[in-house]
Amino acid sequence: MNFTFHQLKIFLEVIRHQNITRAAEEMYMTQPALSIQLKNFQKQFDIPLIEKTGKKFKLTDFGKSVADIAANIVSEAEELKYKTKEYEGLLTGKLRISSASTGKYVIPYYLSGFVHAYPGIDLKLDVSNKTTVIGQLKNNEIDFALVSVLPEKLETDEEVLLENKLYLIGDTKKLVNSRPFIYREQGSATRNAMSKYFRNSTKRKSIELTSNETVKQAVVAGLGYSIIPLIGMSNELQNNDVYIIPSTGLPILTYWRLIWLKNKKLTPVASAYLDFIRNEKEDIIKKHFGWYVNFNK
Repeated sequence: MNFTFHQLKIFLEVIRHQNITRAAEEMYMTQPALSIQLKNFQKQFDIPLIEKTGKKFKLTDFGKSVADIAANIVSEAEELKYKTKEYEGLLTGKLRISSASTGKYVIPYYLSGFVHAYPGIDLKLDVSNKTTVIGQLKNNEIDFALVSVLPEKLETDEEVLLENKLYLIGDTKKLVNSRPFIYREQGSATRNAMSKYFRNSTKRKSIELTSNETVKQAVVAGLGYSIIPLIGMSNELQNNDVYIIPSTGLPILTYWRLIWLKNKKLTPVASAYLDFIRNEKEDIIKKHFGWYVNFNK
């Protein structure tokens, strides 16, 4: 056999995502390049590893055995890398964080100082919708999740980072009745907050989009109005691309918070990160979020 360590990791990512495109993105590869490597890995075995039905992947029994061995090999290799760095006197290991989509405007500022202080740490940051983030936390695939609303039926501990303010915005200063409201997809915390706010209001046509960034651009283009977090609106407000429309009961206030499974035994890296957050978060807010904290309209 002549497979490579890289092919083992590709095989595991394809299994994890059940999707070639997602696996390619995770590995920073093009889809054709990843498919070639996956085929080359399969050629090492006379027995099929994966059965494909449409767009779905299913491991064969033999594939499950190979996956278990591959996971052990990759894990041991990672441990060897970290062990080497430990002997060099560095804090080592992997920090795994998943953030709700709007958290991409928040979490990088709470990571940069820590990553610079501990160069021996590998960071894995995933940005997705709330449903996916909570699923990863529930399955213990990550150390921390960044969310603005606590999950139901899941016991967690938390560290509050920053207030989350949601305003009604549009490219006009007043609502135009003929224009629709633009919502996030089902399962989004922003979608839930907006639906709750307009629950007893007169219904109008609505549009559904799958990210706050897309919603924001749709509002800028004059497609409609939406309630979205202020945190990602600084440039657009300064340039008068959008306006905050005064509305009773707004802004809606929640909090961005770092959460982890209750009673979870944190790794040394995760514990060090939590200590960093607790010691540095006030300075981070003053340095990077002054305009946001002091915004009042």
